[in-house]
Amino acid sequence: MSGILTYALHYENEVNKNSLGAVSEAARLAKEIGGEAHAVVVGEDISDELCQSLGAYGASKVYRAHAPDGLAQPVVDVMAKLISDHGYSYALFGGGLLGFEIGAGLTARLNAGVTMEVTEVKAVAGKLVAVRPILQDSAVVDSGYVSEPGIIIGRLNAFEADASSNGASAQVEDVEVELSEWSTKATMVTRGEQRGAEVNIEDADTLVAGGRGLGKADGFSELCEPLAEALGGAVAATRAVVDAGWYSYSAQIGQTGKTVAPKLYLAAGISGAIQHKVGMQAAENIVAINKDPNAPIFEFSDLGVVGDLNKIIPKLTEAVKAKRGG
Repeated sequence: MSGILTYALHYENEVNKNSLGAVSEAARLAKEIGGEAHAVVVGEDISDELCQSLGAYGASKVYRAHAPDGLAQPVVDVMAKLISDHGYSYALFGGGLLGFEIGAGLTARLNAGVTMEVTEVKAVAGKLVAVRPILQDSAVVDSGYVSEPGIIIGRLNAFEADASSNGASAQVEDVEVELSEWSTKATMVTRGEQRGAEVNIEDADTLVAGGRGLGKADGFSELCEPLAEALGGAVAATRAVVDAGWYSYSAQIGQTGKTVAPKLYLAAGISGAIQHKVGMQAAENIVAINKDPNAPIFEFSDLGVVGDLNKIIPKLTEAVKAKRGG
C-alpha cells in the first residue's frame, strides 16, 4: 500500500505539536500518492478521545499500543510490526530528539532508507521525495527512496499542524506487540523538564537567548528574563553558560542541546559558533546584540546591534513594555 505511518508523541493527554504537524503532512501527502495516513500512539491508559482527536488532523486510523511511553525502543517494536504487517510505504516523524531516535532505530530494524532534518516533502510520480538542507544550509537536496519503507524525519517545526478536518474522528485500533528483550532494559524514572515559566522553548515563537557575553549568571534574571516576559517568549542559553551553571540545561540550544525554529530569536552576548548555529539557524528572524563587531553571529543575523547589552536590553525591555501598554 502507499500508506504513511506517523508516530504521535503525547504527554499529559495532549499530542506534541510537531507530531500533529507530521500527521497533517502525512494526510496531505497520502492524498497525492493515493494512500492513507495512519498514526501510532504508544503508552499506558491512553484515552479514546486522544486517539480519535488525530482525525481532525487527517489520520483516518490510529493504532493504540500498550507499552512504555517516552522511550524509543518500544515504539520501534510497535512501528516495525505495523509496517511489516500492513506494508506501509513511508514512516514520517516530526522534529524532536525522540523522533530522531525512533526513526533511526526503525531504519536499522527494517534496513530502510532514511532522510533526516527534512524541511519539505514532495509527491513526485506517486512517490515521496524528501528535501533537506546540506553544507550548513548553503544548499538543498532531494532524496528519493529505492525501496520501501522510506523513513522521513522532519526538522523541528518543519510541518504545520492543520486541524481543518474539524470534527473528524479517527478509527481506533488496539494492537498487541511483543516487545524485544532489549526494549525493556530502560525504565522511565521521571518525565518532564525545568523549562522556566512552564514554557517549552521548542514551541516558543519568541526566544531570548543568553551567552557568556552576559558576564554573569544574574544576567539571565536581570536582562534576558524580563525581556522574554515583555515579548511573551521564553529564555534560552548556550552550552558555555549552562556548563558554567548559569542556567538550566533544559534551556540549552545547539548541537548538544535543543533545536529551535522560533519566529524571533534574540541572541544576547552570543558569539555564534557553529555548534550553537545548528540549533537556531532555522529561526525566521535572528537579532544579535554583541559588543564585538567581528562576532560570527553577525554573519547570519537579520539584524545586528553592536554595543553594550547591559545598556541596550533594559531600554529595549522598557520600549516593548511601553508599546504593549505595560
